[in-house]
Amino acid sequence: MQKDDSADMTALVRLRLDISYDGSDFAGWARQPNQRTVQGVIEDALARMLRLDPPPMLTVAGRTDAGVHARGQVAHLVVPVAAYSAINGTMPRRLAGLLPPDVRVWRVSIAPEGFDARFSALSRRYVYRVCDNPFGVEPLRRHDVLWHPRPLNLGRMNEAARRLVGENDFAAYCRRREGATTIRELLRYEWARDDRDPHLALATVEADAFCHSMVRALVGAMLMVGDGRREVEWPAQVLAARVRDSGVNVAPAHGLSLEEIRYPEDESLARRAQETRRVRTLNATAAAAADQPAAPGGAAPRQGC
Repeated sequence: MQKDDSADMTALVRLRLDISYDGSDFAGWARQPNQRTVQGVIEDALARMLRLDPPPMLTVAGRTDAGVHARGQVAHLVVPVAAYSAINGTMPRRLAGLLPPDVRVWRVSIAPEGFDARFSALSRRYVYRVCDNPFGVEPLRRHDVLWHPRPLNLGRMNEAARRLVGENDFAAYCRRREGATTIRELLRYEWARDDRDPHLALATVEADAFCHSMVRALVGAMLMVGDGRREVEWPAQVLAARVRDSGVNVAPAHGLSLEEIRYPEDESLARRAQETRRVRTLNATAAAAADQPAAPGGAAPRQGC
């Protein structure tokens, strides 16, 4: 009697992809009609390699906007076991031959049970790079470093940045989206000089999630504090107003890079995903303690920085 392979033909496997890209020539992460996007390029390469039609759909940890780079992006996809087994262990090498030079998939692995690239994440860490050399940016770094022609006082910037850390409604620093919450927990925001270049300032911004344009708006506010155009107290005053302030300039995309996505231990992945899907309000902690759903306040956070 022949073995029935029908179950194997329909079995699926979830894969984790670790990705980096130069965002200069991409219209952002998310697939769009008639636009070159990171998602579109990778999905098309996967479809060719795995011989799948339609292409498999990627779920990403953090959607990046046009021009934003990534060193530590993470995504997952679900594919037939049969398609994956045929090329198991060779996917990154095969993808290297199909992908353009401005995007790479460094690692492909079977995802642990409960893993969701977006909802299982504990935090996202971005770095924004700014050069305040009066003569401009080193030409080889012009695609990932912003030139700011005024000298920056990082002491003032860090003093202002500390006042924004914590769980807050960041509506003043986000582009609102219908039905989406703007409540985030900013875990870290600090500025430091690069050890090798005294004119290069690095902003490290880490949060459980970010709303649209939040990182670049936070950077834009601090640049105005750092060069003396605004007082140290101003960014916190803007935050407290919870209204988008026209005085906050959103920094250009090319200085921003997604550096790391942090996840819990494998046994906590599913629980973290469930927690993240809950609608969030500023008093959600109290609601959770009472084992009650939080009051309506918006959909789960959409990334886009």
